[in-house]
This record gives sequence, C-alpha cells and structure tokens, in this order.
Amino acid sequence: MIKIAPSILSADFANLERDIRRISTADYVHVDVMDGLFVPNITIGIPVVAAIRPATDLPLDVHLMIDRPVRYVEQFCRAGADIVTVHVEADSQENTLRALDIIRGQGKRAGVVLKPATPAQAALPFLDRCGMVLVMTVEPGFGGQSFMADMMPKLAQLRAWIDERGLDCELEVDGGIDPVTARTAVENGAAVLVVKGGPGGEEQCVAGARPLEEVPDIEPGEVYLYGPGENTVYLKKDGSVEIRGSRVSVTGELSVDGQLTVNGRPYAPCDC
Repeated sequence: MIKIAPSILSADFANLERDIRRISTADYVHVDVMDGLFVPNITIGIPVVAAIRPATDLPLDVHLMIDRPVRYVEQFCRAGADIVTVHVEADSQENTLRALDIIRGQGKRAGVVLKPATPAQAALPFLDRCGMVLVMTVEPGFGGQSFMADMMPKLAQLRAWIDERGLDCELEVDGGIDPVTARTAVENGAAVLVVKGGPGGEEQCVAGARPLEEVPDIEPGEVYLYGPGENTVYLKKDGSVEIRGSRVSVTGELSVDGQLTVNGRPYAPCDC
C-alpha cells in the first residue's frame, strides 16, 4: 500500500486549518520544520505543530531540518507529532541514536533522513531503530525543485536492506513528485510519497500514487495517480492513462518525455 503525505509547506498559512482539512483523504500530513541553520530557510516550529494537531485525525509526519535535533525531538512529540524524522547529517551518530530513542520512548515512530549527497550506507547504524527512512530527491530547504532521478539507486538499496532485515520501516521520498516521478519512486521501493498540499497541490492537479487492489477494472498491483479535485488519474502498467470523475471519463497516454495527453492535447491542471 503506497501512502500519500501532502506537505503543508505549500499551504496557505493564513488558512492552514482549512488546507489541512482539504487533504483529509491522505495518509499523513507532512510537516517541514526548518531552522535557518541546517537549511537556508525558516518555516515553523513546535507551537504550529501543537496548533494543527486538533485540526486533523491524520498522523503528523514531522520532518526536522534542524541542527542538533536531539534538543527538540521530545517537545515535537509532546506537541502532537506521530512520526519524527531527523537528518543523519545534523548531528553525531551518538546524538542521532539518542534522538531516535527519545522519540521511540515517547511512543512515536522515529526515522532518519538522507540528503542527496549522503550515501545509503549512512542509514545503516540507525535502521533497527527506524519506523521510517526518508530519502530526499531534492536539496532540502525550498520547494519547487526538480526530482533527482539519480537518487533511485540509493532508494532501491535502502529498500533491499529494509526487506532483508524484515524491518517494520516505511521508505519515504520527498521532492519533485509528479505523475512521472511518482511511478519511478514506487518502482524503486518507495512506500510513502511526499506531495504538494494545499493550493499548490490543487494547481499541480496530480497528487500521488497508490496501488489499485480495490479499484474496478484495474489490475491488482497497478499504480494510479490522483488529484485532490473531483477526478482520478490512473497510470496503468502499459503506460496508458485513464481519467475518471464526475465531470470527465477519458483515456490518454504518456509520451516518452512524460507529457500526459488527452484527446491529442496536453492534459492541463484546469482539466481537473
């Protein structure tokens, strides 16, 4: 089962509760915390996590892009985070292990994050303590970057290690997920996709990927892509695309460069 974690980074922060409620059919709410030190941007902190906790029943997937996160992981857990991931690059191995133990001690799921330049091997000392490993497919700190396909060998290697050890550990990807890259990530072992949430996600139209075991007329194990609006976009194994919804039911195809076309013309966000 592929899970979808819309990020609130692209939400309207003046209407954050509204935008979080709009993604109620997702699996997680992805919360990007940046301190302006570990990454060159500042976003939100513990008070905002505590404020949005009552706004949703979905698990809060809190990604800490902060220096020496061991100092704050307990506070984020107490504020309402359900999953807390910390960067292996943000502190020593000893302190990272301690941070994971603190998170687990709070009854939460702990995880580590790898920046693009960090090899898969950097996760090995922590895997047995992790309920999630997050692979960044963009440089952390800013949204809107392009998907880094050269991260797929790292993703596949981590998937192999997780499966070999029989770990209860989800493999998540974050950065540049769209109709084409979602499929690429899933094929290389991703189980959780961080996607744009809020107004940005609606404009993007296609939000993520899931297996289709329970969808009529689609073979089990196929992947679909869907938008937060009324329509659902199915990406089938043969590369064809079917769009279903209350306003449209058409068939399209993906070109070799990833362009989705419907009835011979590009499928634009307004088609949703």
